Amino acid sequence: MMQADIKLDTLGYFCPMPIILTSKKIKELALGQVLEVVSDDEGIKKDMPAWCETTGHEMLGMEEEQAKSGRIYKAFVKKAK
Repeated sequence: MMQADIKLDTLGYFCPMPIILTSKKIKELALGQVLEVVSDDEGIKKDMPAWCETTGHEMLGMEEEQAKSGRIYKAFVKKAK
């Protein structure tokens, strides 16, 4: 289980909103802090690593869990610049 400094809830939002919200939120973090992005949009599995590659932030990993409402994805992104 990964630890994050800040959690961003994007449940109910679909592409491209989780990435747009992540982009805004990561600007508030200090260098080296970790953002946990919680989403129910399966697209985040491809979108978040691609966004990290484009922006230079570090993708630490992705966790999936089954909730009553469906699959929940947790992306962990380290602010790298």
